[in-house]
Amino acid sequence: MPVNAGPEYGAAESEYLKAVTNEEKLKALQKMLATAPKHKSSQKLVAELKGKIARVRAQMERERTLKRGSGFQTAVKKEGAAQVVIVGPTNVGKSTLLKQLTNAQVAIASYPFTTKKPEIGTLNHHGIKLQVVEIPAIVPNFMQTELGPSLLAIIRQSDLIVLMFNTAEEKALLDKELHDIDVPRLIYHNQEKIADEIWKRLQIIKVYTKQPGKKHDYPPVDMKKGSTIHNLAEKVHKDFLKSFKYAKVWGPSAKFEGMTCGLEHVLKDNDVVEFHTR
Repeated sequence: MPVNAGPEYGAAESEYLKAVTNEEKLKALQKMLATAPKHKSSQKLVAELKGKIARVRAQMERERTLKRGSGFQTAVKKEGAAQVVIVGPTNVGKSTLLKQLTNAQVAIASYPFTTKKPEIGTLNHHGIKLQVVEIPAIVPNFMQTELGPSLLAIIRQSDLIVLMFNTAEEKALLDKELHDIDVPRLIYHNQEKIADEIWKRLQIIKVYTKQPGKKHDYPPVDMKKGSTIHNLAEKVHKDFLKSFKYAKVWGPSAKFEGMTCGLEHVLKDNDVVEFHTR
């Protein structure tokens, strides 16, 4: 923060640092400009703010033009139980991994920058659908590239980043370009069971329900880690809460198979729950 800047400027600067979209950044920058000190020693700061505002506006206009004429959108709506993004520089195998995980039909070639836009596939992990997005190659000063802000916004909204690189220099590039993104990361090292590794890093579990005397239902229900039988009942059928008597649980959270539990029982991945009502 510049010398003699007041709390209003500090609050606006904090908004700018947390901003994801260009609209949010522009609004914060305008607040910073309006609340910046107005004296001779702040002239450089004011000029820098005006330059940033001009660049953000130019980027917004380029994105509007791209949306009208390119035939594709850079925004990706989150779908499924979680969103996983594959991120790395050019020619590290991102498209190959996306195809391996989801069978998505993507262009795979040895020449650089094959992927021009986000490519999307669906990973079916034991009945739970996860959205997997391949981000075009990260390059130096990625934020200043035409699609950089939009692509970084997709990365910020994700639940897990899968990092791919071949050299220490490429890893350093990723660290630099993604330094302000607070999303869990998994480094890919040609793991055979990469889908299982992805699942372990996500903050979700899968829980099966069953009816008395029958096998458990399929597909399972995706839940946040730490969810209870109460949360499961709400998600499966609201009437279960109204007439809930008890539940029987098989699996990792049960001390023994068919354990009788109440609504506050905390569930774990691969539990099987049988509801009993009045």
